[in-house]
Amino acid sequence: MPQRGKALYTAPVSSRNKQEWEEKTLKPALERAPEREPSFESNSGLPIAPLYTPEDLADLDYLRDVGFSGEYPYTRGVQPNMYRGRLWTMRQYAGYASPEESNRRFRYLLEQGQMGLSVAFDLPTQMGYDSDHPLAQGEVGKVGVPICTLADMELLMEGLPLDRVTTSMTINATASMLLAIYLAVAKKQGVPFAKVGGTVQNDILKEYIARGTYIFPPRPSLRLVTDVFQFCCQHVPQWNTISISGYHMREAGATAVQELAFTFANAIAYVQAAVDAGLKVDDFAPRLSFFFVAHNNLFEEVAKFRAARRMWARIMRERFRAKNPRSWMLRFHTQTAGVTLTAQQPDNNVVRTTVQALAAVLGGTQSLHVNSRDEALALPTEESVQLSLRTQQVLAHESGVTETVDPLAGSYYVESLTGTLEREANAYMEKIEDMGGALAALEQGFQMREIHEAAYRHQREVESGKRVIVGVNRYRAEEPPVRGILKVDPEAARRQLERLKRVRRERNGQSVVRALRRLGEVARSQENTMPAILECVEACATLGEICDVFRGVWGEQREFAGL
Repeated sequence: MPQRGKALYTAPVSSRNKQEWEEKTLKPALERAPEREPSFESNSGLPIAPLYTPEDLADLDYLRDVGFSGEYPYTRGVQPNMYRGRLWTMRQYAGYASPEESNRRFRYLLEQGQMGLSVAFDLPTQMGYDSDHPLAQGEVGKVGVPICTLADMELLMEGLPLDRVTTSMTINATASMLLAIYLAVAKKQGVPFAKVGGTVQNDILKEYIARGTYIFPPRPSLRLVTDVFQFCCQHVPQWNTISISGYHMREAGATAVQELAFTFANAIAYVQAAVDAGLKVDDFAPRLSFFFVAHNNLFEEVAKFRAARRMWARIMRERFRAKNPRSWMLRFHTQTAGVTLTAQQPDNNVVRTTVQALAAVLGGTQSLHVNSRDEALALPTEESVQLSLRTQQVLAHESGVTETVDPLAGSYYVESLTGTLEREANAYMEKIEDMGGALAALEQGFQMREIHEAAYRHQREVESGKRVIVGVNRYRAEEPPVRGILKVDPEAARRQLERLKRVRRERNGQSVVRALRRLGEVARSQENTMPAILECVEACATLGEICDVFRGVWGEQREFAGL
C-alpha cells in the first residue's frame, strides 16, 4: 500500500520517459499525419495532452489526495460502497400549469420508478407575486407550478405522504415561505416536522450572479437563508436547508473551473453568515447540499465532481474547523445541461443527456435529473419524461458502472485533470477572497463579468465552427416540424385565479392582518423569521402578501453591478 508522502505512481528509474516517447514516436507520426486541431482543450479551456503517464502525477499522494471512499477527503465518494449499497435518487424535475396537473405528473413519475419529487415553480412564485398580480399576467403556470397559498400546496401534495416522500424544491428568494407552506401541509397530514425530508434550494447569491430571480437586497436575503438553517436544525432535522448551486452559473456560461470556484465561494459566505449569526458549524453543516451540472465533456465533468468533494472536505475541516465528518462530506444533486439542448434534431438531445448522466454517475452524484429531448422547444411531455427516467434506469441496472466505486480513479488523465481543476478553482477563490469574499466580489460585478466573458468566448467558438454542435453548425439536415409538444392549458391559470379569490374570501381576515403585522415586527428585529412566516401561512396569508411585508421593511434589489 502506498505510504503518506509517496507518489501514487512511480515509474522505474530505467523506464522510458514521456519526452522520449514524444520525440521518437509521436513527432514522426505527426509529421506524416498532423492532428485534427492545432491544440486540444477541455470545455473550460484547459489544455489536453495527447497522452498521460505517471509523470503527470508526480505530486499526487494517494492517501492525501485520493484516499478511500467514505473517508476524508472523499475524492472517491462519500459512501464506502457507493452505488453497491444504494443507487442515486432518480428525481425528475416537474411542475407546470396548476397544482392539480403537477400532482398528476408527480404520481405518473412515481409510478414509473422515480424515487423522489422535484418541484419547479412558476416565475411569479419565484419572484414573490401572487397569480393575480399584474406582473404575473401571462406567466402563471408557464415554467412551473403556481403556489400562492396553503390551499395550492395541499393540492400539489394531495395523496403524497410527506413522511415517506422526499421533496426537492427549486426556489430561492421565496424559499423560506415555500418551506413554511410545505411544513404546514405536513402538519395538516399529521406528519411531525422531524419526519419531513427534502431539500430547498435557498441559494440567493447565485441569483444575483447568474439567474435574476431575487427580490430583496443581499444582506436581508442572507438572513432569510440562515434563519432556515437555524429553524431546521431545531425542528426539521432531516431537511437539507440549502442546495448551493453551480448549475445556474454554468448554464449562464461559466466554465467548469468557474462553476467550482463561484459555488464554493458562495458556500463559504453562507457558512460564515451562519457562524456569525451564532450557529455552531457542526450543527448545520451536515445538512448543506450542492447542485451541479453535468455537461458534455465526460472526463472533465467526472474530474470536476471528484475535485469538488476534495475541495469541500478541506474547506470545512481546515477553514471552518468542523469536527463532524458529516460536515466534510459534499452531497450533491446533478442535472444534465439544459443549455446544451438544441431545437434542431431534438433526438440528438437523448444522446447528449445520456453522456451527461453517465458523467454524473461516474462522478458519484447522490441525486440526478435527466433533461428531456423536447425541452429546447417546450415543457417535456410524459413520453419524453419517461425516456429521461429510463435513461437513468438503464445506467443504473444495465451499464455496469455502478458495480465498483469510482471506476475512473487511477486514470492518469482523470487524476491529472482532477488536480488541475482543483488548482484552477482555488486560484479563482483566492481572487474572490482578496476582494473581500463572495458578496463583496458580487457587489463589484466580478463573477458576472467572468461568466459573461466565458459565455462570449463559447459563442464565438460556436459561430466560427471551432466548437462543433451536431445538427446546429455541422451535420445539419432538413427535418419536419416537431409534433406533440406540450402546451399549457390556459384554463389552468383561470382556475388558479378563482382558487386564490376563494381563499381570500373565506379566510379570517383579522387573523391574516395580525399575522402579517407580527411578521413585520420580526423583520425589523433580530428574531428568526421562520415561525412568523409559518404563522402567516397557517392563517392563509398569500405568498405575495408575505413578500410585500418584507418589501416594505427591506426594500427591493432593482439591479446589480455587472448585470
